[in-house]
Amino acid sequence: MSVAKSRTKKNKMDFQKRVTFEQALPIIQRLRELSQTIATAESCTGGLLAHCLTNVPGASQVFKVGLVTYSNESKSRLLGIPQEIIEEYGAVSAEVAQRMAEGVSQRGGVTFGLATTGFAGPEGGSVDKPVGTVFLAIAQEGKKTEVWREFFSGDRLDFKEKTVEALLERLQDVISHKRAQKNTKND
Repeated sequence: MSVAKSRTKKNKMDFQKRVTFEQALPIIQRLRELSQTIATAESCTGGLLAHCLTNVPGASQVFKVGLVTYSNESKSRLLGIPQEIIEEYGAVSAEVAQRMAEGVSQRGGVTFGLATTGFAGPEGGSVDKPVGTVFLAIAQEGKKTEVWREFFSGDRLDFKEKTVEALLERLQDVISHKRAQKNTKND
């Protein structure tokens, strides 16, 4: 095995172990304590968020649904997002991220719905939303959906990993009551 392949494999394992044990494990444990549930709707992360959460033993008690809604059609069909919203704001937007989180939360009948939509690159993006732009959302039963924008540089895998870490960090804050939930579209 080449050094580059070995290093890449090691970095991938480091990411998975770090995210699983430092971020996902305490989230799953806390949700179990609270008898709360979670679902994901992912576009740009392609299932990596669900993968990290379900790496935790016992996740099946709280993780109910994981959807990869990569196409605009799947966002409409599976999450109930009107095509007009996608056309008006774009698939990579705060409005679509919010509706993704709310759609998976409602359709999954869960306490928390998480969503990711962004431009991982190297193609896509625009002047206003360049490659590296991602919108994340957390819908929580009985609360306003929290939506925010991030920008991450790097290759596609770096982008996906940073996106997952940012969303799990914010979710940890929410379930630990460290952060008052409000509707924030660009913080």
